[in-house]
Formats: sequence, structure tokens, C-alpha cells
Amino acid sequence: MTVVLTEAGATEIAGTETSGDELWLERGDVTRACGWTMKPEGLCQGDVCMPVPRADSQRYVRDEQINIAAFWRLMGRPVLHAADGNTWMLGTSASERAAALKTLDAPDFRLPDLDGTLHALSDYRGKRVLLTTWSSW
Repeated sequence: MTVVLTEAGATEIAGTETSGDELWLERGDVTRACGWTMKPEGLCQGDVCMPVPRADSQRYVRDEQINIAAFWRLMGRPVLHAADGNTWMLGTSASERAAALKTLDAPDFRLPDLDGTLHALSDYRGKRVLLTTWSSW
């Protein structure tokens, strides 16, 4: 079992193939994990498509599998993985994070209260919310 972490959350995927810095996922698992879909024009999310490099296509796509880590790096996004290859993090690019900061909109997140009930920031859309954070460092 491999866990893929993205801004949207964690997705557990069975049947992945990892080799060094490569993470090969089935096409449906790519969509489930990160919202991108393989189309004839390349790996796409909405109107944005990343074409498969012709000179090195086997590094990105083979049969029904996609090397999502290679695509992520091609898009200039960070990829991290645990030494055992069981946990992968697919991050957002620095330019995307900078654009999000400029909007001053807080990202949606879910946290439990003291009773364990999960609350999402989006549950309070349209209402005034006071966010208080704390860290020991």
C-alpha cells in the first residue's frame, strides 16, 4: 500500500510501482490521487495539459501506467518520498503558492474539536471566523 499526499489530502493506493524517484500509478489512480487525467494531448487537469515529452515518453507513460513523479517534476513541482517508497508527497509549485498568498483567501482545511468532531473552514463560509494558531517553535 502506498500513500500519496497532495494539497487535497491523502490517498491510499494498492499496486503501485516505485523505483528510486519514480512513482508509477494506474491511470485511474492518478486521477483519484491528484485530480489529473491522461488524455491524448497529455496529462490534464481542467484546461491545463502537460504534453508527454516525445524524446523520452517511456519515462512518463507506459501501457496503462503513468510516472506521476516524473510529470510532477516536469511541471516544476516538488516531489518527496519516504526511503521505503511507501509515502509520497506531490506539492504545489512556488508560483502557485505565491499566487494563493496574494489572494489572502485561507485554504480549506479540516480539524477536529476537543470532542473529535471534524470541522472544515468551508462549513463557515459567509460567517465571521477567528483563526488562532500556535506553535512551540
